[in-house]
Amino acid sequence: MSIIDRYLTKEIIKYFCFIIAAIIGIYIVVDFFDETEIFFETGLSFPKAFFCFISKMPIAQFIPLSVLLAILITFGIMNKNNEIVALKSGGISVYHLLRPILAIGAAFFLIVVFLSEVVVPIMQSKTVKILAQANHKKFAVALREKDIWIRSNHLIAHIEFFNSSEKTIHGVKLYFFDDNFRVVRRIDCEKGVFNQENWTLYDIIEQKLDKNNSKISFHKKLAEHLNFLPEDIGVVAVKAESMSAAGLFDYVKRIESEGYDATVYRTDFYAKLTFPFICIIMCFVATGIAFKVKAKESLPVNIVYGIGAAFSYWVFFGFCISLGKGGILNSLIAALIPNLVFLGFGIYTLLNAE
Repeated sequence: MSIIDRYLTKEIIKYFCFIIAAIIGIYIVVDFFDETEIFFETGLSFPKAFFCFISKMPIAQFIPLSVLLAILITFGIMNKNNEIVALKSGGISVYHLLRPILAIGAAFFLIVVFLSEVVVPIMQSKTVKILAQANHKKFAVALREKDIWIRSNHLIAHIEFFNSSEKTIHGVKLYFFDDNFRVVRRIDCEKGVFNQENWTLYDIIEQKLDKNNSKISFHKKLAEHLNFLPEDIGVVAVKAESMSAAGLFDYVKRIESEGYDATVYRTDFYAKLTFPFICIIMCFVATGIAFKVKAKESLPVNIVYGIGAAFSYWVFFGFCISLGKGGILNSLIAALIPNLVFLGFGIYTLLNAE
């Protein structure tokens, strides 16, 4: 590694550490006090509440922004001190400087993959257990992958699949008990949709039992008041961010093999695969922007451009993923488009940098 490469690497890593620390600090100050009310309502101790809060922190999403800003600030200061002019005078091109930057981007790519595939699933699974234990006072919940059991007063419910984005439950069996824990009513339905305070159930087989006989009836639609909400199910339901890519892929296959729509989870799977590459793509974008800005205005303009580029990516990424989850775009295409567009933008700025 040359002296220039070592210098760039040291400066970018230094500013990256400052920026990521600042972002995490702002996140904690802004969001923690909004979340504490939710956590303490469940009776969690402060250490457990803080652990749950930290586990929800999107640290992997902070890294690409921090890389982008660190590169822009490094080149902005170098440009302001005429170091870029000196390097160009010595025959050093922007493409030569891009080599250590891409190496840094590749390193952060691996870090994001490690966080997404190892650290976050472990922390999320622990958080799910903590919240499930905290909610035990309200109702008992058991989770085995997509099969969810809920036991509350006079009711046991089995849900085969919960769609968190649409707040729908599928493959539902409801068992109602009297005070002697004797089954007095059973409902089997294909689908349930939450609407305000009630669940609307569809394609129902209802069985009412008494001491002498039983009565079976069929309904296309029925409103039923159940003492659990979609948020209660979501506490323990399988979530994309709590699984590795391999686990999420297996989950999608199992859902589809049983006839359920897995478009949401399939889109999350492709997004999980494509997102880490943005660390490398942002290196192209940052380098191209930094070399197009004039020396006198480089630092503040670089920061503004960097924040604007990051904001544009997140908006565009979220928009495309929403289209994918809604079935408007193919799941793979929806996950690829943001990266391809910004990669093209980064390459274009680089080609016009000198």
